[in-house]
Amino acid sequence: MARFASLLCTFLTLFSAVTAVPAGPVRRWLNFGYGLGEKVRGVNIGGWLVLEPYINLSLFRQFPPENIPVDEYHFCQYLGQEECLAQLQAHWASWVTADDFAQMAAAGLNHVRIPVGYWAFVLLEGDPYVQGQLPYLDQALQWARQYGLKVWIDLHGLPGSQNGFDNSGLRDSYAWQTDANMEASLGALEALIARYAAPEWNDVVVALQPVNEPLGPVLDRTKIEAYYDYSYYDLRNTENSDIGLAIHDAFYPTTSWNSFLQPPNYYHVILDHHAYQVFSTGEVARDQAAHLGQTCVEGQNVLGTTLWTVVGEWSAALTDCAEWLNGVGRGARYDGSYTDNGGSYFIGSCATRWDFSTWSDQDKANSRQYVEAQMDAYEQGQGWIFWCWKTENAIEWDFSFLLQNGIIPQPLDSRIFPKACNF
Repeated sequence: MARFASLLCTFLTLFSAVTAVPAGPVRRWLNFGYGLGEKVRGVNIGGWLVLEPYINLSLFRQFPPENIPVDEYHFCQYLGQEECLAQLQAHWASWVTADDFAQMAAAGLNHVRIPVGYWAFVLLEGDPYVQGQLPYLDQALQWARQYGLKVWIDLHGLPGSQNGFDNSGLRDSYAWQTDANMEASLGALEALIARYAAPEWNDVVVALQPVNEPLGPVLDRTKIEAYYDYSYYDLRNTENSDIGLAIHDAFYPTTSWNSFLQPPNYYHVILDHHAYQVFSTGEVARDQAAHLGQTCVEGQNVLGTTLWTVVGEWSAALTDCAEWLNGVGRGARYDGSYTDNGGSYFIGSCATRWDFSTWSDQDKANSRQYVEAQMDAYEQGQGWIFWCWKTENAIEWDFSFLLQNGIIPQPLDSRIFPKACNF
């Protein structure tokens, strides 16, 4: 029997009865005050070690319009591994620099979440992916240390894809939970833990995330939980066993995890929730009051969780207008050009969202208010990590751009529009 299948049987039989490594009287607090009132305020480094077409427009625009790859898998497949490696090495070396980390720290941020694909650790037979990411990740950890930032390392894509999103490396596939792909996932997870839960990084790496956004509604939740359970034990069996384990809520209600991996039998488990309001026609059709109202609901939901909860992805986006946000070849719901999953209808023009110079004063005020409300709501829990630090042209998703243009408050706790949710 495959190793994961065997583990799943064990999980089903024993999970309700087992207890984890005893918490003991004293635990190191991850070199950050989780649960002690210190708030996570961070950014994701998207589009770096895992490509995303809407972030990395120029890399994907080199292809003929009729043959644009939809994800990193096809990017490397179309180029061939030699050319793919050459282009990605140049990208890895330039997309993030020490100055980016200096700017993050200067803005008052204290966390960085870094996505990386399984293929940085293991390659499957026939994979077109290339390797070489880890020295760049190591360098980023050194910069984080230099500027006093804490890091989550996130397995953003797993074999077969855990969600079918292009950010998993392989779009429109949902094959993660086959025995072979789960087995390969354990290999990548073990390599991640062995390298980055090592004592040499324990002042910088505060959490490891075994999978980003598993698409719970189309997957087997029992297998997701078994994978999380295995991740927990594998992490606790390392020399640096107190490091945090960040588990995504898999698009289930956050409170549905209130009986899973709970203290005191389990410790340093972080629930990662992602909060966006642009991935359905109903959401992008909301007016400002409705967007703010939903943000307040998110804050209340965070208050209802029993695990340490961080909103590990959110943005300033009030539309889905960023080019290729919904995937290469797919339009936007906001302007009615989106054709998948039932289509869309015209709500407004995306032309006024792509170019910041066309934003009205009201547009800017709405965006600033939305950002402030989200910060306040998510700090009802352990805090937040914005998606993402930089893009080429997706301005509603670009923290550094929004910071420079007054949409991100400075300092981070200053408010022009206080108490949107009366927290």
